[in-house]
Amino acid sequence: MTQEAMAQLVANTILQGSDAMYGRFLDVTSGAQERFEQQEWKSVQLALKTRIHFYDHHVGLVSQQLRAMLGKEHTTRSFLMAVKAAYIKLLDDYPRYDIAESFFNSVYCRIFEHRNIRRDKLFVQSAQGGRIPKYPTPLLRRFQSQAGIYATLERMLDSTPFTLPWRDRAGDIKRITQILQARFGPQLTMSFTLEMVRQPFFRNKGAYLIGRLDMANQRRPLVLPLAISEQGELYIDACITDSDDVSIVFGFARSYFMVYAPVPAALVDFLNQLMPNKTPAELYTAIGCQKHGKTELYREFLHHLDNSDDLFDIAPGVKGMVMSVFTLPSYGFVFKIIKDKFAPQKQMTHAQVREKYRLVKEHDRVGRMADTQEYRNFIFPRDRFSDTLIDELLEVAPSCITVTDSEVRIRHLYMERRMIPLNIYLEQATPESITQAVQEYGDALKELAAANIFAGDMLFKNFGVSRHNRVIFYDYDEIAYLTDVNFRRIPPPRYPEDELAAEPWYSVGENDVFPEEFRTFLLVNRAVAEEFDRLHPALFDAAYWQKLQSQVKAGYFHDVRPYSDNNCLKPTTMSVKPA
Repeated sequence: MTQEAMAQLVANTILQGSDAMYGRFLDVTSGAQERFEQQEWKSVQLALKTRIHFYDHHVGLVSQQLRAMLGKEHTTRSFLMAVKAAYIKLLDDYPRYDIAESFFNSVYCRIFEHRNIRRDKLFVQSAQGGRIPKYPTPLLRRFQSQAGIYATLERMLDSTPFTLPWRDRAGDIKRITQILQARFGPQLTMSFTLEMVRQPFFRNKGAYLIGRLDMANQRRPLVLPLAISEQGELYIDACITDSDDVSIVFGFARSYFMVYAPVPAALVDFLNQLMPNKTPAELYTAIGCQKHGKTELYREFLHHLDNSDDLFDIAPGVKGMVMSVFTLPSYGFVFKIIKDKFAPQKQMTHAQVREKYRLVKEHDRVGRMADTQEYRNFIFPRDRFSDTLIDELLEVAPSCITVTDSEVRIRHLYMERRMIPLNIYLEQATPESITQAVQEYGDALKELAAANIFAGDMLFKNFGVSRHNRVIFYDYDEIAYLTDVNFRRIPPPRYPEDELAAEPWYSVGENDVFPEEFRTFLLVNRAVAEEFDRLHPALFDAAYWQKLQSQVKAGYFHDVRPYSDNNCLKPTTMSVKPA
């Protein structure tokens, strides 16, 4: 077989693998409505994990197939460039070129074990110039305001695919109409257009209708979260029309949406119009295409690097005992690497730390755990690194770092959204900000626990404050399932001398946690302590944690809304159904 014919065969094999992967991705996604309507919340979580695993599974299958097809004679530069050229031709009219380019990169890196990575052989930048492919059917449904807001909303809801009965559809439409009139007034008395994505979005216990209002003088997003009542009836829980509020719904600490998207580039383009402050990387990740989100994030990083001149340096805050963190001051992400050796009190391996990060990726993050992107053999320009940072990295992780005159190569790292460490935030906060931060911190612990997550290391330095002033957990080396933890009360001392002894008078098991002790290491600051005692006293009670454990074990899935009460139609209780 000629080199040209072999290159064409390899290109076809990779694209077929990408097709197979995304086909299975869509198959799992297409079951989201049934899982939602049947309230199969455990299945919802399982589907999230299953869908994430498809990508690496299919990359592995294609890599094995190509290794069997190719010998060493086909690893020349000319052959690899011929494969890429053949692949580019296959993508000219291909609707998912974005996903296919990332899949190509992943297969290449898997075959060469993340070595021999050069920009000319990979799709570091897209070969398609950012074109937006057409949907097989129109992405949006459009509704003209022929008979007013109420009638337009009514027609829109008639077009949705839900099969459950409505609890009070007319009442929901009336309330939304009143909200829109109050927010936009005269603009909605004129002609307007309502454009909605045909496919609902699903996540956890909610469904979302997502679109926009096109009015005379402005466009505004329209997001309608749906939920199921205890009687099994559908209702609209909120009406969101602010871009920042929609951005929170699509936040980086949330689980990925399930939305049937045969052409993800077109969907991302529309979502970007609703949330202009979100990048393509964030939006691809939010709809479950996290591997291509990783590609887009790298492209955005390179663009930022080319348009800035500041130096990478050690991230502010208390240094971690497991991870070393550095940042570029002008850039909105941090870079985390696992140290070669951990502090003595950290009894774990590198593999266990990586497994903790995988757990977070696949779990319901309830808006309280930052998502990460994992990279191998990441190359930085040497002249952008401070000498202090180079010395730090070579000291704590020499096996992971290679430094030359021109580049710094890091064998394994995580990229994560940059936030203000909570301990630093509290040191600088006003009394009002302290109250808000303590409320957020306690809520974060409670919401994580309701999702069967115990943070483990609860020090404020392991939490960050986002630009929306949400407190988010980001240090995962001691994370555990709540149901694996043994919450205990400290037994009373046997003798007065017990309390003065250097060692506890009671036994302590590997998974034992004593919530009474939280006060000792959390409440050093008096202002923080006072607010904590006022807002979250239950967190110091073992019985509170044991009750949460019982609920999780019984199959109860608590509700964590990704929007404020200000957007809710009215106070209501969503379904809490045993699995």
